[in-house]
Amino acid sequence: MVLEATVLVIDNSEWSRNGDYMPTRYQAQIDSVRYLFGVKTKDNPENTVGVIANAGETPQVLVSLTADQGVMLNGMHGLTIRGNSRFDTGIQIAQLVLKHRANKVQKQRIIAFSASPIEADEKSLVRLGKKLKKNGVSVDVINFGENAANEERLTAFVDAANNNDTSHLLTVPPGPHVLSEQIRASPIVGGGGSGGDAGAGEGGEDFDFGVDPDIDPELALALRMSMQEEEERQRRETASQQQDAPAGGDSESGAKQPVAANVQDDGDVIMEDDEDEQIKRAIQMSLMESDQGDGTGSSNDAKNEDVVSSLLGSLPGVDPNNPELQRVLRSNTKKDKDNDDSKARDKQSDH
Repeated sequence: MVLEATVLVIDNSEWSRNGDYMPTRYQAQIDSVRYLFGVKTKDNPENTVGVIANAGETPQVLVSLTADQGVMLNGMHGLTIRGNSRFDTGIQIAQLVLKHRANKVQKQRIIAFSASPIEADEKSLVRLGKKLKKNGVSVDVINFGENAANEERLTAFVDAANNNDTSHLLTVPPGPHVLSEQIRASPIVGGGGSGGDAGAGEGGEDFDFGVDPDIDPELALALRMSMQEEEERQRRETASQQQDAPAGGDSESGAKQPVAANVQDDGDVIMEDDEDEQIKRAIQMSLMESDQGDGTGSSNDAKNEDVVSSLLGSLPGVDPNNPELQRVLRSNTKKDKDNDDSKARDKQSDH
């Protein structure tokens, strides 16, 4: 974020009444001034902006350097269209305003609008540009309305003031486009071309998340941080899944295979991490269902074994004839028979 003091120079001459720019040359400048004020003050909280009107008998300082938008709007409230533009005089007064800025650490910049023929000759403009360069003042000129009459002089002026591509000339031809949009897409606010600090594409269509960081840097930063956090979360999940994944092998070699989740009647989902646990649960459920059929334990042993064998055979990767599996099956069957015998004895003792 550049720490900068900027003076905006408006051309409020009679030429600005023309309607070849939407809605008029004058109103297009006013809208652009509000846009530029917002861009500069949001780019750095210590940035300040001033406004000068250069037409009439003498240029007038409408707004001293400030970061308060209310002060800026109040200062421009009484601005009217009048007389002819005094482009070079307005630039000189803007330079004096910058020279007396409170914060000397701020870089100095002038952004001037030219919507009428410039009276100053090219030689005097070049001399003025060299003076600005010597004093460390960057200058951007927005040339519109009288392009043919002004472009050669303004090109010489900006070239004289330029120092390491810190000054720019933007020439906007007449048409249905909005002046502030052309400024946003130009190097004046870093929106395009060489020397721009931001990476946005021409026309402002390539901003990340559809947000212009010059207009709302806090929102753009929050969205970018949110995206980075989401990417980091996804990377952690991927790494965790890779660590939990089996190294290889099949059930016959003794390697555990991933199993699906069991869904109980009450809607709860139980993730089984161990194949033995799933087998034991299946055996218990099968025995319970079988016992509930007629309430007898020993008479249903053969039926239970058939049901369990059928159930185990339907499980992927499970061999029902596995000796270890048969041992678990016999152990659970014996436990259930012992429990049934114990319950029967308890009932007889109660009677």
